[in-house]
Amino acid sequence: MEVNTENAILDKMLEPVTRCFTPAVAKEIAELRADLDTQARIDELAAKCNEAVLTEAEQREYRAYIEAIDLIGILQAKARGLLASLPHHS
Repeated sequence: MEVNTENAILDKMLEPVTRCFTPAVAKEIAELRADLDTQARIDELAAKCNEAVLTEAEQREYRAYIEAIDLIGILQAKARGLLASLPHHS
């Protein structure tokens, strides 16, 4: 399945979750960032991926990070949309 199709499915499936967002929760989600150690590991795996030197275990780990990033990205987009629709955020 293509990434765009997977993301569209995730987006649709997460809609009920995002309807539960309060403005405070949406703000927290919109501002989520990986901690420094996690970001360093993602960067390391990305560099190794670009060089085509990931081991099988690293490929699985990197894929898991990418999937998590996609999920968080969709949630963040929905959170930002909610925040943008609020009267004091327009």
